[in-house]
Amino acid sequence: MKLIGYFRSSAAFRVRIALELKGLKVDHAFRHLRKGEQRAPDYVAINPQKLVPAFVLDGGEVLTQSLAILEYLEETHPNPPLLPKDPVGRARVRSLALIPAADIHPIQNLRVMAYLREKYEQSEEGTFAWSRHWIETGFEAYEASVATDPRTGAFSHGDTPTMADLCLVPQVFNAGRFKVDMARYPTIRRIFDTCMKHPAFDAAQPSKQPDAEP
Repeated sequence: MKLIGYFRSSAAFRVRIALELKGLKVDHAFRHLRKGEQRAPDYVAINPQKLVPAFVLDGGEVLTQSLAILEYLEETHPNPPLLPKDPVGRARVRSLALIPAADIHPIQNLRVMAYLREKYEQSEEGTFAWSRHWIETGFEAYEASVATDPRTGAFSHGDTPTMADLCLVPQVFNAGRFKVDMARYPTIRRIFDTCMKHPAFDAAQPSKQPDAEP
């Protein structure tokens, strides 16, 4: 198996955490998003969206979209589980995961910021303000969802990592880049700190990837 990613990609980061948690060793390849390597014809041939990650299975099949890849890994390598056993718990974890993965990340990622600069002549600070707004909007919802819910434990759901944490942690890294005041989200910050003490999350973080840059 091979994961094609980029060290700063939140979506690739999610998959790296899952691979580390499940103890799966894969080959790694990289596409530098800022250099446009994801638009090269050989990559477009396997991922027409021109996004990372792409997950190449041993038989040559290619999976795209990080949440689909996480679900595949969960189904094929169920231990340790990333989803609770009960249907309501599974729905809660998926719902939490979608806040950063579907409601925050897609509208503040690299290509959106580039579009704002190129088409609407936004300054760097203008694009950062846009990103901060959507991160803060999503984090307000996430914080409210986990702060007083008795199902929240050391992690977003219970006392072991779930898919929700895999999606939350990369978004907190992004929040740091965009200078979001994390003091406003004490439960998220506590969960993040717990996650980063876990070897799997630490090994998957951007600065520890072979293609990492300052």
